[in-house]
Amino acid sequence: MQKEKDGFNASEFHYLQPDYKRPIFKVPDKYKERIKNRLIFLYGEKRGEECYNELERIIKVYYAHKTPQMIEWEKDFDPVERFSEKDVILITYGDLVSAAKDPPLETMAELCKKYLNGVFNTLHILPFFPFSSDRGFAVMDFEEVDPNLGNWEDIVNLKTDFKLMFDGVFNHVSSKSRWYQEFLNQNSYYKDFFTVFSTKEQISPDYLKIIVRPRTSDVLTEFQTLNGRRLVWTTFSAGQIDLNYKNPKVLIKMMEILLTYIRRGADVIRLDAVTYLWEELGTTCVHLEQNHVTIKLFRDVLDAVAPHVALITETNVPHADNIKYFGDGANEAQMVYNFALPPLVLHTFQTGDAAHLTKWVKSLKMISPQATYFNFLDSHDGVGVMAVKDILSKDEIEMMALKVLEHGGYISYKDNGDGTSSPYELNITWFSAINNEDADEPVELQIRRYAASRSIALVIMGVPGIYLHGLLGSKNDAELVIEEGQTRSNNRKNIKKKELLKSLENHNSTTFLVTFELLRLIKIRINEKAFHPNARQQVLDVSNALFTVLRTSADESERILAVTNITNSEQLFEFDLGSINLHKNKWRGLLSKLPFKTENSNLSFKLRPYQIVWLKSGRLE
Repeated sequence: MQKEKDGFNASEFHYLQPDYKRPIFKVPDKYKERIKNRLIFLYGEKRGEECYNELERIIKVYYAHKTPQMIEWEKDFDPVERFSEKDVILITYGDLVSAAKDPPLETMAELCKKYLNGVFNTLHILPFFPFSSDRGFAVMDFEEVDPNLGNWEDIVNLKTDFKLMFDGVFNHVSSKSRWYQEFLNQNSYYKDFFTVFSTKEQISPDYLKIIVRPRTSDVLTEFQTLNGRRLVWTTFSAGQIDLNYKNPKVLIKMMEILLTYIRRGADVIRLDAVTYLWEELGTTCVHLEQNHVTIKLFRDVLDAVAPHVALITETNVPHADNIKYFGDGANEAQMVYNFALPPLVLHTFQTGDAAHLTKWVKSLKMISPQATYFNFLDSHDGVGVMAVKDILSKDEIEMMALKVLEHGGYISYKDNGDGTSSPYELNITWFSAINNEDADEPVELQIRRYAASRSIALVIMGVPGIYLHGLLGSKNDAELVIEEGQTRSNNRKNIKKKELLKSLENHNSTTFLVTFELLRLIKIRINEKAFHPNARQQVLDVSNALFTVLRTSADESERILAVTNITNSEQLFEFDLGSINLHKNKWRGLLSKLPFKTENSNLSFKLRPYQIVWLKSGRLE
């Protein structure tokens, strides 16, 4: 482990203490104007000006922590070159793998460095802060590492080999947090940190009906305070108290925490649940303009003082609303979770029909040279379905959910605001969603089906991410669901290090076969510039049994034709490349290493059930 020395932390990017002997940072005029205008929009002229003065102070403090090495490095940083084909993100909890005596973060670092270094270049460590519920998403202290996981030195140790993504759980805090306990004590500083009502009658029933929420629980939770009963806004659960961004002190505090995370090594900040950041009675309380302005404000501050850091928004909402969090492509998030992808891929493999997936992927356009999609299939939560409610029919979504139940999964529901509920999320591991454990079929076929489904996220425009349980091919954990009383636990099993190593050493185990195949695909992908996140993409309508996409490198010197058989039967690929003005007659299989040739611009070959074929033209050595 790289040790702290000479006043630097192990990343050598930030001092442990600020250096005020150097010239104080001056916020560039263009950012100063943008930041001020956004604060005035949110809080009005007077409070906006006051808020700016405090925010500028925080920015200057952060800058004083930057080392000369970092300042010099950032001078050459080009945001257009932020993303590359090398970008692949592993998503994991800090304690998904544990050993008897070692801190879980230390165990995670050991395994990642041994098995994943040079394959994944970024680690998303899900909330590693002290928490009270929701597996880390009810944060008690934003600025400390959960001692059950390790400490900040363990985080920095990961930083020596990987870029890091931290969670900005900025929508809410734990009901057990010091902030909320001070509110219950009626500390005047914290009284306006939360959205509070004395009685439910303060809110019109009509207003309550139109509020859009991802849960079926009550939006208002009753608490007893020093001054009596209060009803507090709780979007997600009674243990997660929404912050009140109408109070500028809240915004300033969260901005300070954001910059603290960067000092601690964050390269990407995942903005959790930003759909619900602001509450305005009389609206749906989702996607408010204030939400977007707040994210743009985060972006302005980072562009001004930490331009290497990217924002990614987590918004499980219909696709058209989701991509609005890109802003104009240069002023909001650099990445958004591509929430429509998981349910569309799942539907595709359930039905053996790629029509919906093909049509949707065709609609994906390059956002800007500075922004791209985050392509994932599974997560710590499950498979969200909100993003496809305008893509798949209600019957198709219900049928998909029923099949998940047949495969040992669960369904989480949301309140529709009209007294009804509908599926919000499918809680199941991706391996169990794709494969039925009770099916009488060869394991080899299940592995191929699984790899084929995962390959979709590797070949389309964007940065791919894989949840650790997805990389390992983990199956459902019904026992943990019963033990924790939480359906999301189906995909959150803690793995013993000894058991994992035993599985990875057994070349006949599902864990080894899945992991080996996925790592093989990724290793090939990260060396092909046609798989750059923003390389040109053309989706071909060859057959509903095949998903086919052509990727072209930015300099147009190399092309990769990616074809996936999404069915359990042999399929024929046959296409006239001349119809798309592609007159390359020599191709090489990146996976098979075999040559492919066209005849009169016609390319034809057969694919086994669930076979993946990546053909490359251009630089073929």
